[in-house]
Amino acid sequence: MPYIEIIKQIIIEQNLTQQKFADIIGVNQTTVSQWLMGKKKPGYDSIKAIYHQFGVEPNLLFGIE
Repeated sequence: MPYIEIIKQIIIEQNLTQQKFADIIGVNQTTVSQWLMGKKKPGYDSIKAIYHQFGVEPNLLFGIE
């Protein structure tokens, strides 16, 4: 499952807005929106924050088994 689907799933399952998700991992809402549209990919610090806050393994975000 690519990072877009994983981030969407986290937002839905945790009942978060894009803004709240962004606040939790330390980016702005525009960045999250660009991730969800596939215009950008999360960087190292964001991947690390997603792992620490939501337990998603970094390799899983990019489809590496």
